[in-house]
Amino acid sequence: MGFLKRILRPSTTEHPSTSTGPGSFERLSDEELQVHMGIKTYGSFELTDAIRPSYDVRIPPRQGFRYDKYVDETSGATTPVIMAAVTKSILMDTFFSLIDQLDNVVDVVLETSHHCRSHHEDLYRDHIDVPVLKSILLEFEDVLTDDGCTGIAVISPSRQQEIQLDEHKLLIAYGSPLTGFRETLIAGDVFPDNKIRFVTEAEHVHSSSERMRERFEQLKTRLGVDTAR
Repeated sequence: MGFLKRILRPSTTEHPSTSTGPGSFERLSDEELQVHMGIKTYGSFELTDAIRPSYDVRIPPRQGFRYDKYVDETSGATTPVIMAAVTKSILMDTFFSLIDQLDNVVDVVLETSHHCRSHHEDLYRDHIDVPVLKSILLEFEDVLTDDGCTGIAVISPSRQQEIQLDEHKLLIAYGSPLTGFRETLIAGDVFPDNKIRFVTEAEHVHSSSERMRERFEQLKTRLGVDTAR
């Protein structure tokens, strides 16, 4: 996704399923799974409908961010990264605030795993004005936040920076300098925490539906994306 390879490449389906192979979810009854999927908050952190942690909640969801890096396997070059978990009520506002740190005209990559659990499909749209993009994304906030098979990246090629709202609803900022992204997160009460762990680092489950797939198709049309590259 975008000018960098994805750090996180989970397998997902359009129905609740584990992304890490057989595990605790395989042993749950339908009733137990439904109860687990119905838990929306852990402490003060509110989850979207897109994802749930492991049944034993090995990593309790909480708000915060940490620094990471992407290392190119071919060149060995490193790119600094910020990864953040943000509670649902401010997720889209924070995403938009991070986008505002980029250029006024950006490229977009829409990611879907609705049709295949083994890989993702990336759909591209070059050169879209940020105000137009944000207006469209607001219209489709439901699929962006609550669909476990949808992710999006907003890219500034000239700055070599990228903001992702991935399928796990983590916010990921790539590219130096990270100062503006850090300040934006802190201003939104998302604070640095070197010890924070994310839902992707343990067994977890993604959730989607036929309605979400239909909404994704509508979003794809509105953005005018395609697969040609």
